Amino acid sequence: MKSFSFAPISNNEANILILGTMPGTKSLELNQYYGHNQNNFWKFMFAIFNEDFSNDYETRKALLQKNKIALWDVLQFCDRVGSLDSAIKNEIANDFETFLKQHPNIKTILFNGQKAAAFFKKYVQLKNPYQLITLPSTSPANAAKTYQSKLDEWKIINSLS
Repeated sequence: MKSFSFAPISNNEANILILGTMPGTKSLELNQYYGHNQNNFWKFMFAIFNEDFSNDYETRKALLQKNKIALWDVLQFCDRVGSLDSAIKNEIANDFETFLKQHPNIKTILFNGQKAAAFFKKYVQLKNPYQLITLPSTSPANAAKTYQSKLDEWKIINSLS
């Protein structure tokens, strides 16, 4: 099944870019980043910024923008059955050269999991120096670490803002 990524969530003030690999089945169905309710991404963001959790997608997007965070995926499209990154085939990366030129304040790129980092390193050549940090995947498929240990690693965002 051919899967396409979403447009980025961003504004001109973004200084951090968080990259996932590709939206999963539930996210594509809802047309929302991290739409699966067992994915911890949004729970982490609200916890990191000491905000009351919300299921409202517009509130979620506003939280990122208010905190100068852009959100996108490494891949523009791919073939994949299901939601596992290990099932991705025939992938094409997003246009990071144009995106980063349009967002000159971005200095740090965070990867939501090892697979996002691996695809980025495989396909993207950066012209400017960026701080690249790979964080544990917020996906429910990543059961190797506890919720709290993953959240503790994601809290690095506080020192980058």
